[in-house]
Parts: sequence; C-alpha cells; structure tokens
Amino acid sequence: MSQVAELTLDGKSYQFPIIEGSEKEKAIDIAKLRDQTGHITIDAGYKNTGATKSAITFLDGENGILNYRGYSIEDLAEKATFLEVAYLLIFGELPTEKEYADFEYEIRTHTLVNEDMRKIFEGFPVNAHPMGVLSSLVSAMSAFYPDHQDAEDLTSLHIIRLLAKLPTIATWSFKKSQGHPVNYPQNDLDYCSNFLNMMFALPVASYEVDPVVAKALNKLLILHADHEQNCSTSTVRLVGSSQANIYSSISAGISALWGPLHGGANQEVIEMLEAIKNDGGDIQKYIDMAKDKTSGFRLFGFGHRVYKNFDPRARIIKKAADDVLNKLGIKDPVLEIAQKLEKAALEDEYFVKRKLYPNVDFYSGIIYRALGIPTNMFTVMFAIGRLPGWIAQWKEMRTNKEPIGRPRQVYTGPVKRDFVAMSER
Repeated sequence: MSQVAELTLDGKSYQFPIIEGSEKEKAIDIAKLRDQTGHITIDAGYKNTGATKSAITFLDGENGILNYRGYSIEDLAEKATFLEVAYLLIFGELPTEKEYADFEYEIRTHTLVNEDMRKIFEGFPVNAHPMGVLSSLVSAMSAFYPDHQDAEDLTSLHIIRLLAKLPTIATWSFKKSQGHPVNYPQNDLDYCSNFLNMMFALPVASYEVDPVVAKALNKLLILHADHEQNCSTSTVRLVGSSQANIYSSISAGISALWGPLHGGANQEVIEMLEAIKNDGGDIQKYIDMAKDKTSGFRLFGFGHRVYKNFDPRARIIKKAADDVLNKLGIKDPVLEIAQKLEKAALEDEYFVKRKLYPNVDFYSGIIYRALGIPTNMFTVMFAIGRLPGWIAQWKEMRTNKEPIGRPRQVYTGPVKRDFVAMSER
C-alpha cells in the first residue's frame, strides 16, 4: 500500500501521495493542493520544494555524498576525463571507446567561433566583466544558429557547439584584459590543454601545457559539472520550460551563476585572503572575528549551504591544490595565508565542532590564483565546468515534456483602491 500524507484544514481531511526516489528520498506530492483546498504552500527560496524528478545527480548533504548518474564523484574525479563525465551527464551512460572518440572528435571540430561573433565581442569595453560577456555571447549563438527552433533532436549539434565553443569564448575576455591577441583553438590538444593554451600561450614564445595543471583543471571541471537543483540549474530548467532554445536557457544559467551567493563564492575567497594580507596577515585575528557574531566578518570558503558534514569535492580538490602549488613552486603571500588559514580552521575546536570545513570554493580559488587566472574569471571557470550539467538538465526537462514553470505567490499589497486624478493627489 502506498503511503500518503494527511492534511487537515477547517475540519476537513485531505490526502496527498508520498513519492520515494531511488535513493529513498521522500516527497509529498502537492500538485493538487490548490485545486482541492484553495491553499498553496509558502517556501521562500524553494528550500523544501521539489520542482522536478531527475535521474541525473544525487546529493546527500547530511552524509557528504555526491553521485552523477549513480557514479561517485570520488571515482569520476580520479578515473574519468571531463568529457567522459559530460557524456555521462548528458546521455545517461559512460561512453564506450567508440562513443567517446566520436564525441571528442565532434567537439574538437567545432571549437572555432564564427568571426562575426568576434565583432560583437570587440564592442565590449576592456573592463567588461567576463561573465556578462560570456552570457551575452552564448545568447547571441541563438542568432548564429537559428535552426535551434526546429531542432527536435535533443542530441543535436547545438549541444556539441556549446561544449566546444564556450572555452574559446571564455578565453577572449582574459586575453583582452591583458592586451594580448586571442588564441585560436588547437584541435590536436585535449579539452583542458586546449583551454590552457588559449588562455596562456603568446605569439612571441612557445607554450607547453603542464600535465599537473591540466590534470588539476580536469578535476575541477568534473567537480563542478552538476550539483542538483541549485539556483543556476533551476534557472536553466525554468527558462527552458517555456520552450526557449538551449542557447537562451544556458545564457540565463550563466547570469544566475554570476551572483556572489552562487558562483562568485571562490572569487570572494581570494578577495578575503587579499584583505587579510593587506591588514598585516594576522590569521588569528580573523579566526577570532569569524567566531564573534557581532564582528560582521564572514569567513568565505568554509562550510556549505547543502553539505552539513563535509563537502566531498573539497577532499578531492585539496590534493590537486597541493599538487599544483608544489609543482609550480609559487611564493605568493596570499596563498600562504590560505594554507595557514586552512590549517588553523581544521585544528580549531570551534570550526571542527560546527563542521565548518574548507569547501570546494576555497580550494578552487587557490588553484585558479596559482594558475594566474584573475579573480573576475573564476566564475567563468565555474561556468565551463557546470555546462554539461546545465545541458543535461535542460535535455531531461525537454525529453520529459515538463510543463512550463509558474510559481504561485501570496499577495500582501494594498486591497482595491479607487483611482484618484493627478490634480487631486
């Protein structure tokens, strides 16, 4: 017998079915709540509202578990390439050798961006934020590939184009900020090496991608590839539910990710570390301030909104951060402060008791800075990693023919008023 939840209103009882997911998660199905009772629920920020059923990502914040399509994030980060994970998220299974070769070939041959898009890009000021540029140019892709409106094949070339071209477009803002010419893709390089080459190669010298750096970037992209129904992912699904094209939907996701409460967290980590350095580098002072609720200071990069124990991604990326710092031998006072802060927090009873462990944003910010990526590009890096998840979620929503999203509200404004002529106001 299926379980039901019972709700009593004004002496009348209503029953609603309980849905159980494959990982034993339970939800009360209130789809008919308003029709039957005239009431809706209020759930600010949708913290307790399931907007969809999804077979893509499982997240257990209490136990620190993150799985993509049933595979643990630990296994994928250790054994897979980013494009393998992208294929898994989008198409549901890890690719065979032939499927992977075909998928990678398609991406390699679509990395070049239409030169007319360069003309649009050149219209942005040199100090334009890279996320604004990225969102705008992805949206512009819908104009360059207008056949999207008729594309019923959800395994279409549009998915390949996004995966192939987003890294190319992302590097343009960095090169422009440096006063350097943009680099064209090198299709003989793998996905991560190609991105690093476009970022850092100069026409006046040869550039060789460091395999330790490429490996660390591969892990970072995998760790960011999907994270269930977060703000940007929900935005992609909501925009896509109107049957907006994939480029518009992904552009909306990029804009949602831009916010400091979402994708901008790793940038805030570095800005915090720089502030500590500029104030003399006294770690203990800021540890004490973080404990003092009246100080107004927040320690960025520790704890997580969803993970109540530890962020499983942080354990993986910590080693990659250590590997990068050791290999590159960088002497950066800001990164030295980060290492001291990490050690202090892991040993301090206040943080240990509250499980305020360093999270993925803390370590990703460290790696990006070590690689020479400026802080305003950090969220762009996040977007490159999250792209397969957004595509997978958009594709799942369209395949399942989900209805257009239309949240309700409880109106709290003034009741009916008579119009007053301007001369009498």
